[in-house]
Amino acid sequence: MKVNPIDIDKGMKVSELLDEFDKSGVLGAGRVSRACAILVDMINDDDMNIFMSLGGPLIPGGMRNIVSKMIRDGHVDLIVSSGANITHDLVEAFGGSHYSHEGKDDEELNEEGIGRIADINVGSDAFTIFEDEIIKIFEEISSRKKVVSIQELLYEIGLLVDDENSFVASAARNNVPIFAPGLIDSMMGLQLWIFTQDHDFTISAVGDMPYLSDIVFDSEKVGAILLGGGLTKHYTLASNVIKGGLDAAIQITLDRPEAGSLGGAPLEEAKSWAKAKCGSNLASVVGDVTVIFPLIYAAALDKIDSD
Repeated sequence: MKVNPIDIDKGMKVSELLDEFDKSGVLGAGRVSRACAILVDMINDDDMNIFMSLGGPLIPGGMRNIVSKMIRDGHVDLIVSSGANITHDLVEAFGGSHYSHEGKDDEELNEEGIGRIADINVGSDAFTIFEDEIIKIFEEISSRKKVVSIQELLYEIGLLVDDENSFVASAARNNVPIFAPGLIDSMMGLQLWIFTQDHDFTISAVGDMPYLSDIVFDSEKVGAILLGGGLTKHYTLASNVIKGGLDAAIQITLDRPEAGSLGGAPLEEAKSWAKAKCGSNLASVVGDVTVIFPLIYAAALDKIDSD
């Protein structure tokens, strides 16, 4: 197929730009256009359950409303999130905020009680509010249930959060389960551990597995949107091994493949482990999720509406 130069015009839609990427068909433009096409196919396929993994600082990095919209619009059926993204979602829900970094020295930030995530800052006052509010929620849940799985805990938390832009709240209200296998490795996990020291409250990590496996077995097809790498990516892939792997998937990551880490592995590698089916429709995009996924999803929304 001939590589066609990319043309742009004033006032062109995002979907039209992605069409130009498709006409080029190579390098990053080609990979982005293929990922968009797969996303459209997944959303349009009524027989496909769509899993989405959230790795890296996506929520403090500005992706919160997009994830919540996808949940409300029925474009995602299950989420696997890091504990950090859940924590930062609730920080915002409880009235805290994230700010752009102003270039201060990190030791100066430490003195001011500010934590830095790349070029994102969040103050200790936001976490003080988070700690106060999450303890109240733990008290409410533990008064009714003594043993819960991680997914059940997040569902119960979501029902008690009043913020339409919270993806945790949106998921609970739209029956989209959230799994967070690494929840303890977060500020919420720390608060949960502190709470359980003097409360009869147990979180069962393996308690999620029967429910998750039932979802996989009951799905005619499973597609995945893998944003970032790490544990959330692997948990999403590995959960589908029991049925031969994913039918379709896109991944966006800045991780590199040379070191052999799963985060940087191209999706085709998952076929060797039966985490993606042979013949599955896959696209791997190297780049910043906060730039590339909004472009892909914005274009997909236009294409879905026009189908």
